[in-house]
Amino acid sequence: MRQATTIKTILRCFSNTSYLNSGCVQSCHRVSFSIPASVSNAQLIRNRYFSSDTSTEREDRPEFPGAKSGWTDRLEFVKSDLYDGIPVYRVMDREGKVLQEDQDPKLPEEMVVQMYRSMTLLNTMDRILYESQRQGRISFYMTNYGEEGTHVGSAAALNPDDMVFGQYRESGVLMWRGFTLDNFMNQCYGNELDLGKGRQMPVHYGSKDLGFVTISSPLGTQMPQAVGAAYAFKRAQKGQCVICYFGEGAASEGDAHAAFNFSATLECPIIFFCRNNGYAISTPTSEQYRGDGIAGRGPAYGLLSIRVDGNDTLAVYNATKRAREMAVKENRPVLIEAMTYRIGHHSTSDDSSAYRSVDEVRFWDSTDHPISRLRNYMVRQDWWNDDKEKEWKKKSKVAVMEAFARAEKKLKPDWRLMFSDVYEKMTPDLKEQLQGMEEHLKKYGDHYPLKNYAKSNTPIE
Repeated sequence: MRQATTIKTILRCFSNTSYLNSGCVQSCHRVSFSIPASVSNAQLIRNRYFSSDTSTEREDRPEFPGAKSGWTDRLEFVKSDLYDGIPVYRVMDREGKVLQEDQDPKLPEEMVVQMYRSMTLLNTMDRILYESQRQGRISFYMTNYGEEGTHVGSAAALNPDDMVFGQYRESGVLMWRGFTLDNFMNQCYGNELDLGKGRQMPVHYGSKDLGFVTISSPLGTQMPQAVGAAYAFKRAQKGQCVICYFGEGAASEGDAHAAFNFSATLECPIIFFCRNNGYAISTPTSEQYRGDGIAGRGPAYGLLSIRVDGNDTLAVYNATKRAREMAVKENRPVLIEAMTYRIGHHSTSDDSSAYRSVDEVRFWDSTDHPISRLRNYMVRQDWWNDDKEKEWKKKSKVAVMEAFARAEKKLKPDWRLMFSDVYEKMTPDLKEQLQGMEEHLKKYGDHYPLKNYAKSNTPIE
């Protein structure tokens, strides 16, 4: 018989690294982290390693500034396999059936349908842009197959003025926030309408208006930057939060350690959202770490932590919403590990068949896909049917193809823009380089496809 304890008690346990209380639970249906109220693994470990059986009067607790523990007279080492892992929180089963009615967020029909449409529209856009790269029309692309639920479920739980730091596979977050198909296509083509002025690789999106910091390729660099932004939000006291997305592979970077530690010691309102999709490019999780995933590291850093089914969009929504409340109200960092699976290749530069079987991919695609699960939920609510599905698929494909065609016809940005925006005002050495380039093109312009580049009417300065 398992009895749920209060959320405050659980959070206190998490902050004291006692998440070990998960017992034998492998999946959890309560975002309040229900655990056994009886003897737990954590208590057994505490009794075994941190208590003394001496009959003499015990000394006071250790006063070392770097630890929170008691004394022991046993020479024993804590083993990582002595306890079960953090349970996986979920709301629905694979058929879209809600397991505990009080965990259904009861979102309005319009919102759930919009979440589903965003996920399927992203899926359609991925297929078309992936094929366009294969045809040589764009230089690079990364799909989001299988991870759509982590994007939309988390994005829907945020406030519009919260700031987002992405890694590179969070297109659905931007789409939910209002980044249009034209915005996506213009960036991937790097044309004159690209908000980044053609300076970034495809899929390295950014939008100041939507609070989405421009993506950079090096892994983990966004994590300490996100903590700095969260600390600024804390000082401003405007009730804002930062969410920082990263993959489990990026958690092996030193930047992840620095970010976790700084966020806890500075007490920043930030959500670390880990998409654990099973692979860091070609490296499976079995070769990345030996501990209890990424969420298992949280308590050691002083982070509130939870593991969630990333293919359950409603569970992701619940966890992110609760995490945001705690981060803002308590000025505490929260770590969410969303367990999911990367169905597509890492990128167009990768062939995943070299390191995983087709059967493995087919299993996840056919058995536990976030889009299928949310659709099943909507069908059970009588919000969706085959006719609506057919109509939306046709409409979404037309919208993507039209945006694709518009972007492809646009000119490239004015080449002179490569010299601007490095500094607020162009420095003398950059002006000299620009002048040298202009003189070069006056002499050898016939050797360059200048007709493919737009000419800005705004002075470059």
